[in-house]
Amino acid sequence: MTWDSVIRTVLTAVIAYLIGSFNPAIVVTKLKTGQDIRTLGSGNAGFTNVLRSVGTGPAIITIVCDYLKGILAVLIGWWLFSSMPITNDVARIEYVKYAGYLAGTFVIIGHSFPIFYKFRGGKGVVTANALMLVVDFRVFLMILGTFLIIFLITRIISLGSIACAALFPVYTCLMTYFGDYLPRLGTPDEIRFRFVLVSTACALVVGLLVILMHRPNIQRLLKGEEKRLTVKKHKKANE
Repeated sequence: MTWDSVIRTVLTAVIAYLIGSFNPAIVVTKLKTGQDIRTLGSGNAGFTNVLRSVGTGPAIITIVCDYLKGILAVLIGWWLFSSMPITNDVARIEYVKYAGYLAGTFVIIGHSFPIFYKFRGGKGVVTANALMLVVDFRVFLMILGTFLIIFLITRIISLGSIACAALFPVYTCLMTYFGDYLPRLGTPDEIRFRFVLVSTACALVVGLLVILMHRPNIQRLLKGEEKRLTVKKHKKANE
């Protein structure tokens, strides 16, 4: 790696982490109720807990902001890497994709362990979803479909989130191999197999991080105590 690429990599990681460290769930709840969302409901600083503990309006603001910060981080990463000089025959799409995964990974780390809030944040599901949307919409659609099927059957958000986190690297491997690597093999825009490996590895890191942040949910799921999202529970938000 050249010094130029090292600087761009570090800048992308740091900027993405700082963007991720801004937690809208904490801010919105504080403005709405004067309380810390981490002391309410499940204690998670994320969309679902805001929906149950504060209300629909604050929850919508939370999910929109979580999406936007994920998209913003990836766009900044793309911008920093897009003008990087390429000294070999590597397709530029590889560098741009690497930047997206790098930014996405660190914005999720910032969301889960925010420096502005004593490293106690959310679980990163919505922000990870934003990463999928802008980096590879094919994987996003597969994840979205999987989540909707699981949620409609069980009405348990955490179960769908955990399953999708586990499948993220699987879907990424399939799409990058069959959708990017094989079709370009032997063409001027050929992508190296390393691209498949790196993309899958990044997706694996993100998926493991999301699953790690769901440890309490996994324990409740195993005990059969995880709450289902229903209209009645939504109305009784403070229960």
